Amino acid sequence: MQAIPAGQFSFASVLHPGDRIVVGQGTAEPRTLVRRLLEEARAGLLPEVMVFLGPVYSDSFAGDLPDGIRFESYCGIGGVSALAKAGRVDIYPAHLSAIERDIRAGRFRVDVALVSLRPALSGGGLNLGLARDYAYSAACRARSVIGELQPDMPACHGGELDPSLPLTALVQAETGVLHLPVPPLDTVTQVIAQRVAGLIPDGAVLQMGVGTIPSAVCSALTTHRDLGVHSGTIGDGIVDLAESGALTNARKERDKGVSIAGILMGTKRLYDFAHDNPALRLAGQEETHALDVLAGLSRLHAINSALEVDLTGQIGSETVGGRYMGAIGGQVDFVRGALLSPGGRAIIALPSVTGKGLSRIVNRVDTVTCARADADTIVTEHGVAELRGQPIGERVRRMIAVAAPEHREALERGWRDEQAGRR
Repeated sequence: MQAIPAGQFSFASVLHPGDRIVVGQGTAEPRTLVRRLLEEARAGLLPEVMVFLGPVYSDSFAGDLPDGIRFESYCGIGGVSALAKAGRVDIYPAHLSAIERDIRAGRFRVDVALVSLRPALSGGGLNLGLARDYAYSAACRARSVIGELQPDMPACHGGELDPSLPLTALVQAETGVLHLPVPPLDTVTQVIAQRVAGLIPDGAVLQMGVGTIPSAVCSALTTHRDLGVHSGTIGDGIVDLAESGALTNARKERDKGVSIAGILMGTKRLYDFAHDNPALRLAGQEETHALDVLAGLSRLHAINSALEVDLTGQIGSETVGGRYMGAIGGQVDFVRGALLSPGGRAIIALPSVTGKGLSRIVNRVDTVTCARADADTIVTEHGVAELRGQPIGERVRRMIAVAAPEHREALERGWRDEQAGRR
């Protein structure tokens, strides 16, 4: 199919009242299509529709938004946070893997899918570029699939578009590929990363999120050997591991020699590394997040973060003060997969305080994302709290020990008062 300029495409010919539109997430957001959709909605040319979003790292949804669009999401990350604060987004409190399964099963209705595509390496087909995730599953179920041709994306193995999937239209991108740089690492992040790296053995398989802590952990692991990767997302840190020789995937029981990821969240450095790289394969959430797959990998170390963790090990990754700021995402899938993995470990790494100095180790989390029954290892700049196999009293002692010193007395007092109130 020949790509057309955005000005020659109109959503008015595609959309029906009440349609749900699933938009590619993160770095795979088709920004030209999104801008065209919003322009036509503001002009009153479109019926009322719903738009389902993942994390938004662009400015596409900043400013005034048309009333005729209702927004939905599974997270409050990036630009979605402002939508949540303004009361413009309805949140699905569900595991990301469950949303993808519901899409494939038809329980989560998809009418239109907007995906980023690029030319395939050979054969004249198309490649998904940066992401093979729920948006692709949505495209396989949608009535209409609209692609944005983004030639600046890498062509990744595993990202080949099924040639039997009909495209309603293919629109030429008007902007380059979206980059997600990592901010400079501060001392606290580097200390946390060194503590996490000290828990990871040679031959471990890594699952990591994106952001400063995962990037710092990768830098701290460059002297390790025979590491592997099986992750929902990867960032620029994987390039550090590969260039240092630490990343070989040599000890994995499956996909030996190949890193597995669902979406690339990084910069040109990562994209250049990923392009036509046979040592990296994109896979859908039915593989990246599958419990049986994760449990079948020895030494799986799941490294994730949280908004807050309480004294008994309950992990809160969604809300603070009632405001939705994070996500359930794949955290619980990866935590449970790591706990079932022979020699595996589930690590939650976070600074002990917020930017405003508030403790992120709390007496009770605002919303429990990961139950204390699944808690394993919590890491802050002040130490490592190993909770697996420990009773509540010992967990409380260990969690207070990794809290910021200035908050420990208040945490102890709060715990004592809570216990006294139950007598």
